[in-house]
Order: sequence, then C-alpha cells, then structure tokens
Amino acid sequence: MSDMDPIARELEQQLSRLSAQALWLVDENPLPRCRPNPSVEVVGNRFDVIEQLQQQGWNARFNDFELETLPSACFNTILYRVSKEKAVVHHLIGAAKRLLKPNGELMLLGDKAEGIRTYVRKAETCLGGSRTESKLGGNSWCARIMRGGEGGECPDSQSYAELRSACSDQRLEYWAKPGLFGWNKIDRGSAFLIEQLPAMLETPLPLSGSVLDLGCGFGYLALNAAGPETRLVCTDNNAAALLACQYNLRRAGISGEVLASNAGDSIRQQFDTLLCNPPFHSGFSVDGDLTDRFLAAAQRLLTSQGSACFVVNQHIPLERKAVGRFADISLWADNGSFKLVRLRKPINSTVQGHS
Repeated sequence: MSDMDPIARELEQQLSRLSAQALWLVDENPLPRCRPNPSVEVVGNRFDVIEQLQQQGWNARFNDFELETLPSACFNTILYRVSKEKAVVHHLIGAAKRLLKPNGELMLLGDKAEGIRTYVRKAETCLGGSRTESKLGGNSWCARIMRGGEGGECPDSQSYAELRSACSDQRLEYWAKPGLFGWNKIDRGSAFLIEQLPAMLETPLPLSGSVLDLGCGFGYLALNAAGPETRLVCTDNNAAALLACQYNLRRAGISGEVLASNAGDSIRQQFDTLLCNPPFHSGFSVDGDLTDRFLAAAQRLLTSQGSACFVVNQHIPLERKAVGRFADISLWADNGSFKLVRLRKPINSTVQGHS
C-alpha cells in the first residue's frame, strides 16, 4: 500500500475510531495498516485478503458477500471502498439498506474514475437519508450516507448473488456471475490453450492422472481438460469463481475438489499436469511478484515428470522468470495475442515421482 493513498489513510483512521457494531466490506483493494478493532466485523470475497486480516486478529469471514445470514438493522456503520465491478457495488449498497440501523451510516470511499460520485447519489436514494461528502485528495472522495426512513429504489445489482448461464461453446454451457473477471465470455487465451493442449502434452483429452487448475475462474480449463479418470483440483482466490467452478463441474458430471487458495499456497499435494491462465489483467501486476508466485506454485506443486502449461499475454516475461525454477522451458505457440509456455523438470523440487 502506498503511504500516499488517501483512501487507505481515511479507512485506517475510521477503522481505529469505530466503537460498536460496524461492518467492513473488503475486496481486492489494498488494505490499510491498522490494529484489529473488536467492534468491527469483516466480510470479503478475496481469500488472500481475509486470510491476512485473520492472521492480524480481525474477525473476518470469506464469502462472496453472502450477507443474508446477518440480521436486519444490526450495524451502526458500514465501511466500503468501492469495487471495480459495478454489480458488486450495487449489491452491497442494497445490502446496506437492510443491515443498517435507523440513522446508521454507510461510508463509501473511492476515486472519481471508479464512479464514486455516482455511487454516492445512488446510495442516498436507496437509503433515504442525507449525505455528506469530503474530498480526500486528488480525485479521491469519502461520503457518509445516513439510513433514513423507508428509502427509495436501490441500484440494479443484476441479481448479483445468482449464478446464470453466461456463455457457451459447442460442448458446454458455462455458468458464472458478475464480479468474476471475464464472467460472460470464454477467454480467448484459455480457448487457445485447450486447443493446443493435446499436442503440448502428447496425449488426448480428457486427461488422466492428477490435474490442478491454478486460478480456475469459472472452470473453463478444468471442464475441457478433465474426465472420469482425472483426479482434479481447482483453486482460486475469488469467492465468486469458486462458486461458479463448483456449479459447472457438478452440471458437467465431473468430480473434483474446488479449494480457496492464494496462488496455490494452501495446496500440499503434487500434480502430473498443472493448467494456468494467470489473472494478468487490469488491477494486477504484469511483471511483479504475482508472476513469481504462480511460477513458484507450479515449481512446488508439479511432479518431477509432470508438465505445467501456461497461457499468458505476449508481454508477460514468463519464460525469463521461469529460468532457475524449471530445467525444461518451452515456448510452445504464439498466436499474436497469447503465448503458450510449457514448463517441465522443476528444479530443487522435493517431489519424487508422481503423486
């Protein structure tokens, strides 16, 4: 977190001041640095963020903002730095209407480019109370919206909580939901990997042996690579992705474990095949520690005779970063937009043979 981030600074100050019955909603945004406050409950949809807060001593729960189990009118304050996905923000504004006590406050923070001013107006209509706004610096804003009487119409959340048929191909229909990156389309990089996978691995699909879909999203790679003989594990950091992947596997009649994990860090078994389309998109570093974390996971989780098959954008220096981790690094294909990289023979691996 940058020390100059005015939103994180404001969050830190507010979290330290709260004294009773507050809810903090968190997602992929950077966390402020502050001591745990026992008066604050935390709900978030990113496994790594919630895990970090739990380790710090916060009362934090990981789910896809499934707030229905919380009683109505139970919070004095709800704090929320707005998410990148509009449907998520709308869903949480609507939830605040039910969860806030009369005269309770929803505190929204965000940047003008993130739509904070529009969200504040929508929240004021929904909650039916007054608002106050303050500029934090640059284009960053903080607004307090009071829970008034009956309130008005809440913004359209596109039925955020529900999975829906999002896209399909000749083989399968894929279910997903807003809040999951690329939720309503088949990723072109993933399709490229599945097309080339039999040649990369010198074996037909579906795969046998043990397979890990690292960063599974709604499960496209697993659904197209796995079959009855596959010992499949899918993992992701995003709660919405885990729900969608589990549902899609069940609909397709494919057995597999779906696990919450931060770049595979909680997985201990090793795999014959690892498939990965890393989340190198807006909001993620393309040449930073995220690349290294996925490569380190592949090095640790791959059997000594296994293959890790990655698809990445052309500009991701995956081959260079894999040097020192794998003895066999192959740029398998490049279609002008995406490249396929096959990694074998993990170096200094403690794995002996197959899982």
